[in-house]
Amino acid sequence: MVDRLVNSEANARRIAMVESCFGSSGQPLALPGRVLVGEGVLTKMCRKRAKSRQFFLFNDILVYGNIVIGKKKYNKQHIIPLEEVQLQGLEDNAQYQNGWLIRTTTKSFAVYAATSTEKQEWMAHINKCIDDLLRKSGKKPVVNHAAVWVPDNEAQICMHCKKTQFTMLVRRHHCRNCGAVVCGPCSSKKFLLAHQSSKPVRVCLDCYDSLSNAKTEQRKNTVVAPNSATNSAPNAKSNNNTQDSSAEDDSDDDEEQKETHDEPKFYGDADKNDEK
Repeated sequence: MVDRLVNSEANARRIAMVESCFGSSGQPLALPGRVLVGEGVLTKMCRKRAKSRQFFLFNDILVYGNIVIGKKKYNKQHIIPLEEVQLQGLEDNAQYQNGWLIRTTTKSFAVYAATSTEKQEWMAHINKCIDDLLRKSGKKPVVNHAAVWVPDNEAQICMHCKKTQFTMLVRRHHCRNCGAVVCGPCSSKKFLLAHQSSKPVRVCLDCYDSLSNAKTEQRKNTVVAPNSATNSAPNAKSNNNTQDSSAEDDSDDDEEQKETHDEPKFYGDADKNDEK
């Protein structure tokens, strides 16, 4: 399906439309061999509440953004390489149904579809793109993924000390290793999680101890040359421009668009006439 759409006029037109909807705030998306596989609205679990986001599935990347004007304008574009993505289905509960986790090296989060059929379609198409991409590149799936953050409203007290109560003045923090909501004193340490950031990031005290112990054990079992550079060197330079997953990509002052739900579109054999 994807190979047939690569050089089609319909595919070029769709990608151009996505670029125009993001405007100057988005990155160019048209690349040789890139195909827009599908698009639609999903509910993304953000730090403070669930919000509607527009998603675009390409054969090599997953793109999403805030909805400014439905089907016409989006902003805060985020691009996720599919090579680092892993999906995990979620069980339905009283509040949220038809969800799954999108795990990446720098940020992991939950999304929810409107129906179980849409969930199955999204997950099947994303997994197919991932499998095809890894097969063609010969790469292995990424093992380390960022933790899924516990939403703020699910923690009224610190999940580490079980004592500190969060208020307007006592703010919540998230451990970048386990995703727990913790207070400032219980997340005063930082540790280098190389798959997430080139700089040490905030972790809870439990994770700091376990990560430090694991690092100590690794050093004992590994002979390191005195002059060899390590990732833990505080002054080590890196060309890794990956943002710390702590960056809140979903502002809570953006207006929610109350749109009539449209089923997601996945482009395939039904579009043959459109490509002529």
